Amino acid sequence: MLLISCPNCGPRDETEFHYGGQAHVAYPENPNELNDVEWSRYLFYRENPKGTFAERWVHSTGCRQWFNMLRDTVSYDIKAIYPMGTPRPDLAGRQTAEFGTASTAADSTTTGTAAPDISGTSISPATPAAPEGAAQ
Repeated sequence: MLLISCPNCGPRDETEFHYGGQAHVAYPENPNELNDVEWSRYLFYRENPKGTFAERWVHSTGCRQWFNMLRDTVSYDIKAIYPMGTPRPDLAGRQTAEFGTASTAADSTTTGTAAPDISGTSISPATPAAPEGAAQ
């Protein structure tokens, strides 16, 4: 589960948001002049990188505002959150872990019970303490 920091509401659970696809996809200047192949490429073809990716998100159960996010598609680390209409930030050499990170829970989006790699994140795996009087 991701902890996403809404620019308007603050940190919230991932379940309050909806993914809106790739960010910064420019609308065609003259859409009526596009042939079918060009139009289908605009509508359906998107990047699918392994690494940092600019995405659009909406806080659907909160303020209902759209925003952009830079997220690592391998580790789920959120690198930056920025308003719609602003250019993609340059993150050369900067880590911005205050915007959220991946969960240590089992990854339900894959087969098996492998948890995402959190070695490069700001969280550390914590061993929950047993309740007082519990046998260990």
